[in-house]
Amino acid sequence: MIFLNFKTYKSGTGEEALVMAKTIEEVGRKSGVKIISVVQAADIRDVVSEISTEVWTQKIDPVEFGAHTGSILPEAVADDGAVGTFLNHSENRFLNFETLCKAHDRAKEVSLKTLIFAKDLSELEEISGLKPDYISYEPPELIGNKDVSVATVEPETIAKASLISKNSGVPLIVGAGVHSFSDVVKCLELGAVGVAVASDVMNAIDPKKELLDLARGFK
Repeated sequence: MIFLNFKTYKSGTGEEALVMAKTIEEVGRKSGVKIISVVQAADIRDVVSEISTEVWTQKIDPVEFGAHTGSILPEAVADDGAVGTFLNHSENRFLNFETLCKAHDRAKEVSLKTLIFAKDLSELEEISGLKPDYISYEPPELIGNKDVSVATVEPETIAKASLISKNSGVPLIVGAGVHSFSDVVKCLELGAVGVAVASDVMNAIDPKKELLDLARGFK
């Protein structure tokens, strides 16, 4: 599976988010690989209305109905049609583990699937205990790297992350600089069930071609 994070790229905002999501749906149908659109909260309802594949939100906040100006309410994104949420991404980390736990609990209260990110193996071990739907190892320093990826620089660490995944029973997603068919193959060989990508596709001249190349890694 591929989680494609739209972030706040122009190619993943508003009308262009719809175009990208439709491309994802087309590539997923053609390749047989599950590809999930992870969109901005403001675009969830529009994207969900246009495609049949899973749509996730990039985050939720650990809040309930009330006075929480600017927060992303779990009930709101679930009502808009989001199936799951990222938590603790390196670009939007929680201040502490207690806050992350609360956010995870709130997500589960509204039946959102969860993928929790970890910056290192110690954190991965800790978050695996929460029993999210997926855990992800994603070293921040390699995110967006066009030359090297976690697969080429840290294969031994991915193998250790895979062992944590196996022991906890929570599937592993790997991200950070993943930008090629060979990166995907390596991550899967080391024990991951999928990859998280963003800039490689969102900034590509031909996103469809780039996604098809990544999808070949699952064959």
